[in-house]
Amino acid sequence: MANIDSKYIKGLALELGFDLCGVAHCATLSKNEAHLQSWLSNNYGASLEYMHRNIDKRRDVRLLVEEAKTVIVCAISYKSDISGGYSDSDGCKIASYACNRDYHKSIKKMLQHLLKVLKEKYPSLEGRSFVDTAPIFEKQYAVEAGLGWIGRQSLLITPEYGSYVLLGELVINLTADAYDKPLESIGCGECRRCIDACPTGAIVQPMTIDTTRCISCHTIESQPDSNINLHGWIFGCDECQNCCPYNKKARHHNSPAFDPLFDPRTISHTEWLAMDEERFAYTFGSTPLKRAGLERIKENIKK
Repeated sequence: MANIDSKYIKGLALELGFDLCGVAHCATLSKNEAHLQSWLSNNYGASLEYMHRNIDKRRDVRLLVEEAKTVIVCAISYKSDISGGYSDSDGCKIASYACNRDYHKSIKKMLQHLLKVLKEKYPSLEGRSFVDTAPIFEKQYAVEAGLGWIGRQSLLITPEYGSYVLLGELVINLTADAYDKPLESIGCGECRRCIDACPTGAIVQPMTIDTTRCISCHTIESQPDSNINLHGWIFGCDECQNCCPYNKKARHHNSPAFDPLFDPRTISHTEWLAMDEERFAYTFGSTPLKRAGLERIKENIKK
């Protein structure tokens, strides 16, 4: 069985619209599993019940794809004028990724196309595509594939696009002719702006988020027990990203698929509260806001 050409994979991924692509070995990620188990034991997962499931598959992606050898990690930027563009007076803030079409669908379509073309060139290739919802340590695989490093706010940071990137993976049964290595001599250094900027102190230590304090979780996930000050965020939160030096100098997105469909800065809290389901579905039905729903967003505004 011939090895798959890693340069061909990367060239094809870029042609299809991805900004970054790297190739990593399938591996047993025991350190990540240990960190996850510690995180769960401290109850930092709060209402994220799905994080307790399929830990064995998170540790070893080969349990998801039979005879898997290689993980192809693709990343695409979503930075726009909305990213970092809020002022203190803005009272209905939305994480900038959520102002676009649902990235799960956009990236999944791109990955499926990539898989289709690869299978045409390599008929023995078998694999699966994953976008965010699968039990994979995707940020760690992005590190292994040389795309970036995991910052103190627990997000992947890339030199070119900062942390304003979304990930997707192809896990395949073929061995590549060459594999990427983690980046060296680059990272966050002594910077702790993200930790200091979190208004609720949710980053309890580097790369450790207490979701009971996390504004993003409080506005999107199932209702946690405690209430916190949302600081004007009604869906998601970008505070730990807006202050990152890499994000301030990062290039804007290239793909039209990630053009914002609306600007939250132009919608007042009065408009949100007066909105009906029909208008919400028409304006936001193709965005991640659909996941929370209009009533949940109205509840967040009233907090």
